[in-house]
Order: sequence, then C-alpha cells, then structure tokens
Amino acid sequence: MANSRFWLYFSSPKTFYPFAGKLVPWCAGVAVVLTVIGLYLGLLVTPPDYRMGNSYRIIYIHVPAVWMSMLIYMVMAGWAAVGLIWNVKLAEMMAGALAPTGAMFTFIGLWTGALWGQPTWGTYWVWDARLTTYLLLLFLYMGFIALRSAIDDPRRASKASALLAIVGAINVPIIYFSVKWWNTLHQPFTVAPGQESKIDPTMLWTMLIMVFAFWAYAIAVALLRIRSEILEREKNASWVAELLDSSQDTSSEDNIAQEKSAQGDRA
Repeated sequence: MANSRFWLYFSSPKTFYPFAGKLVPWCAGVAVVLTVIGLYLGLLVTPPDYRMGNSYRIIYIHVPAVWMSMLIYMVMAGWAAVGLIWNVKLAEMMAGALAPTGAMFTFIGLWTGALWGQPTWGTYWVWDARLTTYLLLLFLYMGFIALRSAIDDPRRASKASALLAIVGAINVPIIYFSVKWWNTLHQPFTVAPGQESKIDPTMLWTMLIMVFAFWAYAIAVALLRIRSEILEREKNASWVAELLDSSQDTSSEDNIAQEKSAQGDRA
C-alpha cells in the first residue's frame, strides 16, 4: 500500500515538477564529472588495441551511445505503454521527453560506427543485419517525434505515438541478437551479460564510466523536457499560476536588491 501511494504521489505533475527540478543539477553534475573521467581514461590511460592501435578509442563514445539508444527506446516504449493503458499523463510526458535524446544517441552511434568502420572494415557502411536494423531504430525515433508533433491534441498525439513505440520495440532485441542470428560484418559480442569480458579491464571500466555518464545526461535532459511540458500542459492549473507568480515576485525582489546595492555603490 505504501508503494502504491508513493507512485500515485509522484505521478502527479504538480508533485513531480519540483522533484525533477531537484534532480536535474545532480544528474548534470554527475554526467560532467564522469564524462571528464571517462574521456581522460579513454584517450590517455587505456592501452592501444593490439590489432587496431589507437583507432579503437572511438568505442568509448560509440558503444555507450549504442547501448543507451536501445535502452532509452525500451524505457520510452514502457512509459508509452503505461500512459496508453492506464491513461497516466506524466507517463506520456516521460515517453515524449526521452525520444529526442534517444534519437541523438542513435545518430551518434551510427556516425561513430561509420568512422570506426572505415579503418577497421574498409568501408563506412554496409547493409548488413546489425547496421540496417540499427538504422531502423533512428527512423522509429524520428517517426515517434514526428507523430507527436503532427497531432495538435497532446493526449491524442501521445496515444498514437505510443502505439508506434510499442510496436517498434520488437526491433531492439532484433538489433541485439542480429550478430548471432545472421552472418554479419559487425563483430560478435565483446561485452555481454553472463559472459566473461573479452577486453582489457581498464578498457571495460572506462567504457562503463562513459555509459553511466551518458545515462546521467539522458536523465537530466529528459527531466528538463518534462518540466517544460508540464508547464505547457498544465498552464491553466492554479498551481502553475501560483508558481509563476512566486517566480516573478522573487525576480522583482532580486531587482530591487540589485538597485539598492547599485545606489549604495554610487553613494
């Protein structure tokens, strides 16, 4: 019962708005710190690969971006399903807020993969199973975003895009298992749950640090988008009007304090 009250409490936009505001700076700070540490280790500390030399170092961006793009899609589809089945407004906002970040990570995964493929495979792109299904992931993100934007009514837009997200979720396990199911140019799993890592421990930990950095970034940016959408959707609610009035009062007090300080300096 306590857990249900907790989730009901935070499913309210009025309650979630200040909670998200408190989380954003922490997540953003963690993202910055971990990114700096990860890039330092990836560029200056980890050893060169015995076959690819230093060109492999792009994995510290490529692999975390690919992992995050697939994870975000599944989380987005999950929130979309919650919003569609239980008609939870905040869940619909969650799904919409995650989509642009997921699309960005997918694009980064494709771009860095092409840059890595040229020196490794001798080509930027091939239409094999892994790359083609991953390109489809980008199209699914773009379709989700476009569908939400094309319908004026936010609730109808959320329901229509939720169906696309749920159906498109089947593509994520296909991406993941494509290197097992088909003969592809893309190499098999190097790091996977339940199997021993095939790379140097320093490389593995550096890659995991970048994964957590991207994760913290995704949370911070999604929360910022949710806060903006909450204000847009709830603009006629009394609590939003009170919030805006209090913000204006605070700004006015700050301006008065600055004017008094300036007058004191001139005196």
